[in-house]
Amino acid sequence: MKWWQKVSQNFNADGIRLFAYIIGGHPELSMAHVTVPDIRWVDWHALKAAGFKGCVFDKDNTLTEPYALGIHEPLTGSMKQCMDAFDGHVALLSNSAGLQEYDPKGEEAASMEKALGVRVVRHITKKPAGDAVDLEKHFSCKAEELVMIGDRYLTDIVYGNRNGLLTIRPAPLTLEGEPSAVLLARRIEDHYVRKWTQHGIKAPKHPMVTSEEMLKSFVTEPKLW
Repeated sequence: MKWWQKVSQNFNADGIRLFAYIIGGHPELSMAHVTVPDIRWVDWHALKAAGFKGCVFDKDNTLTEPYALGIHEPLTGSMKQCMDAFDGHVALLSNSAGLQEYDPKGEEAASMEKALGVRVVRHITKKPAGDAVDLEKHFSCKAEELVMIGDRYLTDIVYGNRNGLLTIRPAPLTLEGEPSAVLLARRIEDHYVRKWTQHGIKAPKHPMVTSEEMLKSFVTEPKLW
């Protein structure tokens, strides 16, 4: 990614407007249905058995360290389980690669696909703005049948909830290498999400989830030791 793309990637005017909308009365949009330490804690086969048809991942600090072109090594086993469970119906939704504004020819998306072994969705609008038309076209299913996995509350989680996806929020892999603007945004996000959690705010109801117990079934304790 070129330097100017990194700078502009970190400025998200639609995201700022949506943040104002959320704190103005819609905090549930920033709350994940499932929260985990990292993707190794997700039971991909349980999600598939519940009827979900595909998984949409953020890249930086969800699968890779910031701006790295390689899945974080401890996560490779879980990523393979996800690919197996969903028969390869897995893709990245990035605010740089595959985005028309920054990657009009899809060159960065193609490079990322080769490096990570995961397809990149070509799309028009940055998360959290925009609809799920490009996702539905990519996966050939309804948005509510997809799972959004990402570490940023106000981009990945808000985007997923706005468009009816099940949302899973893993903690960021590392804060090292992140721009100061992103670190500041994280502190703001964490502050509000903690506040809303204390007030009992939860993610929007999902049509394919029938109970809290069902949500709990999507989490497993990984065999890390």
